[in-house]
Amino acid sequence: MRFIDTTDGSRIAVEIHDSPGAVPVVVVPGGPCRDPAYLGDLAGLARTRPLVILHPRGTPASGGLSRGWWTDADDLIQVADHLEAPAVDVIAHSAGTRLALAAAAQHPGRIRSLALVTPAAAWLTGTPHDGAALAAHRSEPEITRAFASMNGESPGDETTFQRALEAEAAAGYARWTPVERQHAGVGAMTWAASSAWFRDIPADAAARITASPLPPTFVLGGRDDLLSGVAPVRAYADALGAHLTLLDDCGHYPWIEQPAAFRAALGDWLARVSQ
Repeated sequence: MRFIDTTDGSRIAVEIHDSPGAVPVVVVPGGPCRDPAYLGDLAGLARTRPLVILHPRGTPASGGLSRGWWTDADDLIQVADHLEAPAVDVIAHSAGTRLALAAAAQHPGRIRSLALVTPAAAWLTGTPHDGAALAAHRSEPEITRAFASMNGESPGDETTFQRALEAEAAAGYARWTPVERQHAGVGAMTWAASSAWFRDIPADAAARITASPLPPTFVLGGRDDLLSGVAPVRAYADALGAHLTLLDDCGHYPWIEQPAAFRAALGDWLARVSQ
């Protein structure tokens, strides 16, 4: 683990999975503010490109609380500065895709490419979430419980937040086997950190992002992702002018459920933008 001193006097942590002789890729986890342990080595992607995993403000290693994802986008640029890289390739997952897009919009030229994995998508275009249609194909009682929680009241304290996380965990996967159950418990997050992620966001953030000259962008989704949905992800990719790939039999964590397909898709993308 390394720590970077930021311009506002804070320190942010980065974790480096090294691979000699290649340009590093900066990885932004989701959650929001979930301990990046849940990413692992992204299905072995670290064996082909060094991964520099950002531990955002509000995660255990960096501490503190987020200033809001729009402002925390500056931390991604400070990681690039620390790497002495004029521009970096970025992989972002779920809620972390907001920070990655904000960095690209506010700092033109500093992000060389974006790979946005199972993004939190509906906010960008307003496309209705189609989780009900996806859930209709699932018979597990855990999915019924998860979907009811997702459509209930938003948690208002730490206790209800943790209960919601537990209830909704199964919705993140196309299957709910011991492998997925074990992964769902990796990487803690808190109500305070998650709530802070959404503070002080400009009302026109979505418009500013879609109007920006974004770098080459790839969106990778799962056809069984009840958390992000499918229709919002399609509209999101279209609004960003991004290349879209949807993986079959895959939910919100493709490196867990479809590791070979995930590794191939991201590896091909990174090889293309590195040429």
